[in-house]
Parts: sequence; structure tokens; C-alpha cells
Amino acid sequence: MKFNRVWVFDLDNTLHNASPHIFPHINRAMTAYLQTHLGLDEAAAGELRRHYWQRYGATLIGLMRHHATDPRHFLRATHHFPELEKMVVREPGLRATLRRLPGRKLVFSNSPVHYSLAVLGALGIADLFDDVFSIEHTDYRPKPDSYGFLKLFRKNRVRAGICIMVEDTLENLKTAKKLGMSTVWVARAARSPGYVDFNIRNLLQLPRLAWHLRCMPGVHGRDTR
Repeated sequence: MKFNRVWVFDLDNTLHNASPHIFPHINRAMTAYLQTHLGLDEAAAGELRRHYWQRYGATLIGLMRHHATDPRHFLRATHHFPELEKMVVREPGLRATLRRLPGRKLVFSNSPVHYSLAVLGALGIADLFDDVFSIEHTDYRPKPDSYGFLKLFRKNRVRAGICIMVEDTLENLKTAKKLGMSTVWVARAARSPGYVDFNIRNLLQLPRLAWHLRCMPGVHGRDTR
């Protein structure tokens, strides 16, 4: 039976573990950026970041709307990693696992393209993806906004119904499901919300999941752990 699905992967905390080293670095860099460019102390910069996150879902959107910040300058400054190779936490066997997956593979990340490509290179998997769709391609409207999803579909000439979104963030999966995508939540969770079709603990389970998707299209709420 032919597998005509398209895998759409989130990047951070899906294809690699960004929590130990990369996310703390980005958080410090974003706070420092606000201190430098808005003339704030560390506490005020942190509070403004929290405010923009709660209101807009991203620090960058608040900076663009209220301070005319150049998004390219902000993303370049806050996603600068001279020692990225040492900071990336890899899943053993990731490349072999992805190569076993049938179908096209795309990356859809809220991160900037230079960072996304660098991480994929550090992971040794950049050549396995047909497209790396980053925050610049969404006109700086990050997930879970449906705008970026729709642009991804158009750019890659795919229908939502044949796409499988692999993500660690539930809000992004909720949008994906509303648009008609199959959804895979990468999380160590005992229970899943209704808009999650499959829950896996790690990406090494994906080849077995591909078999489920081939044989049982449209089945909801299956836990393949």
C-alpha cells in the first residue's frame, strides 16, 4: 500500500531537546536585547517579555507592534550560537529513524531559518527534509496562528488532509487538527486531548506509527506507546 502522507516536523523539543542549553541561551539573549535596545533593566525587560508573551504569544510580535523592531535584527541577535554543536541534545538513532519513514518530510518552526538550518546540520539530518519553513516564511506570524500553516501548504503544494504534524506543543497541534492534519504529540503524557491522534514518547516510535497511519487513516486518539 503506497504511503502518500507528508510529515511536518516541529524543530525545538521535537527533533532535538532544546530545554537544557538552547532555550536558556535564547531567553537570556532576548532579555538582554530588550535591555540594550529599550533601555530597560533586567527585571523590567523580563516583565515586558512576559507581558508580550501573554498578549501576543511571542516577544517579537510585541516588539514589532510597539517598538518598530526589525525582526531580522532581533532574530539574528537572539539566535546566535557560536558553539551550537556542543549545545544540541541529540536523540540516538534519529537519522536512521527518519530515513525509515516513508513519504516527504518538512520542518515547520517558529525559529529563524539560519538557526533552523544550523540545528538540522548539527543533528546530521538536514538532507532528509524537502523544505525548512521558518518564522520568516510566515511573515513573522508564529504557530499556532493558522496563517503560517496555510502558507506552508501552498508553498509545498500539499493538502492539509495528507499531512501529519509532529509536535511537542499542544496549541500548535490544535490548530493543525482544525485545518485537517493528522496530529502526533511528542510527550510523556498519560492522557491526550481529543485533537491529538497519536501520542508518542520519542521519535524512535515513528516508523511503527507510519504503519498505523497507512493501515488505519483517520483513526483518532491512538496511543502507540
